[in-house]
Amino acid sequence: MPDTAPHPLTPTLVRIAEALERLAPPRPEAPRLDGADAFVWHPGPPARLDPVPRVAAVSVGLLQGVERQKAIILENTLRFARGLPANNAMLWGARGMGKSSLVKAAHGAANAEIPGALALIEIQREDVRTLPELLNVLRASDRRCLVFCDDLSFEKEDADYKALKSVLDGGIEGRPANVLFYATSNRRHLMPRDMIENERSTAINPSEATEEKVSLSDRFGLWIGFHNCDQETFFAMVEAYAADFRLPATTEELRRAAVEWSVTRGARSGRVAWQFVQDMAGRLGVRPEGRMGA
Repeated sequence: MPDTAPHPLTPTLVRIAEALERLAPPRPEAPRLDGADAFVWHPGPPARLDPVPRVAAVSVGLLQGVERQKAIILENTLRFARGLPANNAMLWGARGMGKSSLVKAAHGAANAEIPGALALIEIQREDVRTLPELLNVLRASDRRCLVFCDDLSFEKEDADYKALKSVLDGGIEGRPANVLFYATSNRRHLMPRDMIENERSTAINPSEATEEKVSLSDRFGLWIGFHNCDQETFFAMVEAYAADFRLPATTEELRRAAVEWSVTRGARSGRVAWQFVQDMAGRLGVRPEGRMGA
């Protein structure tokens, strides 16, 4: 008869295996997309999506001087939230003219029309190289996701643009049908001019050497410019924010103070208008009542 007695080392091996199981960290759970309408991506390890209880956003109706840009982004975002085809979008141009505010406002408008339809996922510029990993996480979700990168640009010797290019092109797997990508930038082509010109001057074939970098912007289906505003548009921005705050000031008083404020700042923009109204509200003793920054 065969010997059925246990090997003398079996108890020891079992104890070792159990000890290793206790020491090994548990397998991390896949990030979830329920419980909030906005999240911040942290590649980890472990990778996680931190929920944002309240998005710092203003109502889309408060954004003045960008009517055409607002109409395009709203239509594209709502189309995506309804399950229809939509385009990735690049919002580029003048600082403080409402690029990131418009993205957040459009997300809010979409969820106001279709509650919970759209999750806003913010990815930091330094984490762009992990975009493929983030897309793999989102691919498994049934929820539609708007991935947003604010102030996107690339410097010399920066190869992270290749990860973005792969996402925009779709790669071999293709961009997930439930994911849309929005980015803002102060640069029209995402690359500094000296980098582009240096590539042209040192390459064997200058046009081919820079085509991949310069054409990165062209891979966005929507490419929307924002420009510096004139004084009348600046006044419209100030008056819209002042009305939202219910400031006890006449139009003449607002405009006179706003001109002085813009001169000290050396600029006119939506951001400057918001900062002015916040300052005036503080001086007049008006509480913000839960309003968020622009």
